[in-house]
Amino acid sequence: MSSSVHKLRCPWVGDSTEMIRYHDSEWGVPVYDDRTFFEFLTLEAAQAGLSWLTVLRKRDGYRTAFAAFDPSEVSLFDAAKIEQLMENAAIIRNRAKIMAAVSNARCFLEVQIACGSFAHYLWGFSDGKPQINRPEIHADVRITSPESDALAKDLKRRGFKFLGSTVVYAFMQATGMVDDHVIGCFRKAEIRTTNESWSP
Repeated sequence: MSSSVHKLRCPWVGDSTEMIRYHDSEWGVPVYDDRTFFEFLTLEAAQAGLSWLTVLRKRDGYRTAFAAFDPSEVSLFDAAKIEQLMENAAIIRNRAKIMAAVSNARCFLEVQIACGSFAHYLWGFSDGKPQINRPEIHADVRITSPESDALAKDLKRRGFKFLGSTVVYAFMQATGMVDDHVIGCFRKAEIRTTNESWSP
């Protein structure tokens, strides 16, 4: 049996164990769970201006610091808690990003109330199914789309922060709303993106 090291992957993965594991098990897999969506919203917003590898290496720290990404709990974080997080080296200690995560948790709960679930809200921007792209090389992979533009605009209208169109598109890729695995990547064939049993 050939080693996973020799499998053809998307070029951005590189050779770090964390990136390989993330690409091979999560990136592009459709998400329908609200807490997982909140996790990726928080991590993608934290990543702005940094490498995704930096975020992956702090993911466990975020999970502990941000109540296992429970938006109900995060929404209750007060000024004292934010100061505590600013001393936590296990996360990215950027005050604006930490405050945005707390503010976004409150906005997240409002969307859940208004739309029934955050998943229902999000998948409405892609007609309830993943967009399957077929980039041949990494240079063919876009960084925004009309859908990410629309979603980012609506998130901003609802009060979300650190979620411009580029960040939102990366979020859509991460959560399988968009499949941007390049042609030839072994994960392109493995991921089953229809999930017809789920209806938005």
